[in-house]
Amino acid sequence: MTPRNWWAESAEQPGAPGVRALAVSTEDWTRAAAELAAGGARLLAMWASRTESPRTVHAAFLLDSGALLLNLSLAGAKVLRLEERLGYVHKGIERRFTELNVLDAHRLAAHVSGDSAVAFSWAYCQALEVIAGIAIPARAAWLRALYLELERIANHLGDLGALGNDAGFAFGLAQFSRLKEQLLRACAKVFGERYLMNAIVPGGTHADLASIEARGLRSAVLAIASEVAELRTIYDEHEGVRDRFTGAGIVAPELAAQLGVTGLAGRASGQAFDLRCDLPCAPYTEIAVTKIGRSAGDVAARVAVRFEELQESGRLIERLLGELPAGPYRESVPLPPARALGIGVIEGWRGPVLVALETGAAGTITRCHPHDPSWQNWPALEHAIIGNIVPDFPLINKSFNLSYSGHDL
Repeated sequence: MTPRNWWAESAEQPGAPGVRALAVSTEDWTRAAAELAAGGARLLAMWASRTESPRTVHAAFLLDSGALLLNLSLAGAKVLRLEERLGYVHKGIERRFTELNVLDAHRLAAHVSGDSAVAFSWAYCQALEVIAGIAIPARAAWLRALYLELERIANHLGDLGALGNDAGFAFGLAQFSRLKEQLLRACAKVFGERYLMNAIVPGGTHADLASIEARGLRSAVLAIASEVAELRTIYDEHEGVRDRFTGAGIVAPELAAQLGVTGLAGRASGQAFDLRCDLPCAPYTEIAVTKIGRSAGDVAARVAVRFEELQESGRLIERLLGELPAGPYRESVPLPPARALGIGVIEGWRGPVLVALETGAAGTITRCHPHDPSWQNWPALEHAIIGNIVPDFPLINKSFNLSYSGHDL
């Protein structure tokens, strides 16, 4: 029998163009739709199969202004299958690169995925500097690492708060939001911008860092790290939070290896790879990074990796600021030769960020491909949700926190 089309029976919602609501007779179906909507989704359609056993609901949800379409198959509140559809925004980033001068396109790289601005701009500049045959000053490399670790801390703070909120622990969201705001204000005071979109330029960094500014930034980061340690104890001891995190959204190490899961999500599933340790560039060749990992592969493991990486980044920042080399912070970069290929790869907070750059004549770009680690990890989310209840989908999704923007080029 043809599945019943619930979309035809839905009604437009006053004051919300394009958003429709419908009533489904089975209580579980209605609750599932409401709980997903509470997680930020708009219900596009829902239809029920009267022939499948157990009786199954199929629902389509639109997330983040059309960047991601989710198709779910549900049996009551349990998810049987998840299919993701990305690429609906069609930003045209790769084409836009070819319209820019090779010495200016780092600004576009920083906007590929805004939460990874430092990682993408560093990877782009790294590729360009390889082609141009220049080595950046030691001080510039250390400053770039400082920016990267600040970006890592800011994102982990935001995610830990959101994960607490998705587990029904609003206190966690309030506290981690406060700490992230403190970090962003410290960045604005020292670097002139809350998010470091313009900090990295070809040949080095946009600006230098004075010693008095370094001391203030160090104090701010140490204070945040101290409070995070206390909040971790609260998360670990809160029975409700622990119950929601443990066993939810499991990606076993064997599956993670088969899918090629990388970055933070991979390290939480037994894939112990971190470019800062395994393929380091300066200054990570000089400062020993402790690799963080877990093997349980559930939400609790991904949360634990975030907590420990945040503390490790705090330790690295303390050393970077304390041992910052003297000297220039930027080297001039000549126009690179035509028909040359360079690759830059940096361990961003989400995982390895890669930029492949091919130059044209007179400073033009023939092709530039920015590659976000979310490309590898989206299939893992489809597997992680299977067998979990619908209310856990926002929690599991946030524990991966993959980039829609970095995928939609």
